[in-house]
Amino acid sequence: MTKKPATPAPAPKGKAAKEKVAKGSAAKASVSKGSVTTSNDATPEPGRREAELSAAVAAFSVEAAELPPLIAAHAYGSGGYPYSDRPKRKTYEKELRALQIELLKLQEWVKAQRERVVIVFEGRDAAGKGGTIHRLTQHLNPRFVHVVALDKPTEVEAGQWYFQRYIAHLPRRGEIAVFDRSWYNRAVVEPVMGFCTPAESAHFLTQVPIFEKMLRDDGIRLFKIWLDIGREMQLLRLHERHQDPLKRWKLSPVDLAAPARWDAIAEARDTMIEASQAPVPWSVVLANDKMRARIGVIRQILAQIPYEGRDDGAVGIPDPAIVLDGRAFLGRRPAR
Repeated sequence: MTKKPATPAPAPKGKAAKEKVAKGSAAKASVSKGSVTTSNDATPEPGRREAELSAAVAAFSVEAAELPPLIAAHAYGSGGYPYSDRPKRKTYEKELRALQIELLKLQEWVKAQRERVVIVFEGRDAAGKGGTIHRLTQHLNPRFVHVVALDKPTEVEAGQWYFQRYIAHLPRRGEIAVFDRSWYNRAVVEPVMGFCTPAESAHFLTQVPIFEKMLRDDGIRLFKIWLDIGREMQLLRLHERHQDPLKRWKLSPVDLAAPARWDAIAEARDTMIEASQAPVPWSVVLANDKMRARIGVIRQILAQIPYEGRDDGAVGIPDPAIVLDGRAFLGRRPAR
């Protein structure tokens, strides 16, 4: 016997229909939490999110097996970094090669004209000074370029005029000297870490413009680069260094102490730039992205030296979003 299909129930009308539709919509919304914001409870409020991030930063340890996801998620854009996308490596490598060819032209010009060039690199711990210096000098003739990375002063050096041990490493004619940290230790690292007195640091800041004017007046081309990164990016890089046995040697006691002194370093940095912007200005490079930072630094140097055969198309213009004059950086005042 064939059973007749059941007659469908009549569709609800009027108020009943509206109530059914409303209930169905609410049910769908409660299921789709991952793709649709359905209520204020689904997404943490900005204040709560900031508090959670602050707590993760406060609890940070380089020895932790994993970096807190919240820090990792905020690292690239931290400190007000203006980009959210990452450049393509092939594009970066092509631009870097062209700029390194220009650096070789620059070196030949420095040798031929018996010029002297000094490039000072300072910056936040883990900001990428070493990697940038490596790309800058990678293909240059090592006979005519040298990297100066001094250890803490000896007992004899500690009794000398502060600038004396740095003067010994200034370039001869036809040479380029690159300082991986410099006399500006006295302005940031030493006072923040307690290696010098506030009076010694203040005295340095009165002397350094005079010292640098002497260098400039004697014909030395001096460049001062500060690499700056956001707080979460610093934590990410410090953690990566500790986890990689091949990079762990880069971690010094100063590096490990830096996160806890984040604000003090920012204050010392700003005081240093303000006091020493003349006669030789600072260039501040936002370095959350290492590839952009390296390209920006090299362009900034090449663009300011009138060497023979310069290819202006290859040199280009330093990215104004991340390569800033010192005073422009101070006016920017990003989140610390």
